Amino acid sequence: MSILASAATTYGGMIIWLVIIFVFMYFFMIRPQQKETKKKNAMIASLAVGDTVLTTSGFYGMVIDITDDTVIVEFGSNKNCRIPMQKGAVSMVEKPEAPEKDQK
Repeated sequence: MSILASAATTYGGMIIWLVIIFVFMYFFMIRPQQKETKKKNAMIASLAVGDTVLTTSGFYGMVIDITDDTVIVEFGSNKNCRIPMQKGAVSMVEKPEAPEKDQK
C-alpha cells in the first residue's frame, strides 16, 4: 500500500504544479494580450472621418473615408496622396480638438 500512496502523492503533486503553471501563463501571457486586443478593437471602432492616425508603417495621415474593413488615409501637406488600407494597419488614433467657445 505504501507504493500506491507514494505514487498517488507524486501524481497529485504534478497535477498541482501543472495547474500553477497554467494559472501563471494565463495571468502573465494570455490575459494581457486579450486586454490589448480589446483596447485596439475599441480604438478602431471609434475611428471617424477627420481623425489623425498613425499607421503601423510609421506614417501620419488623416482619415477621409471609412468602409467596412478599409480606411482611406490622406498623407502629406499637398493632400494628393490618398491610400486605402486595412483598419488593422492603424496603430494610433488622435481625435481632432473641439473648437473652444468664446467666453464673454
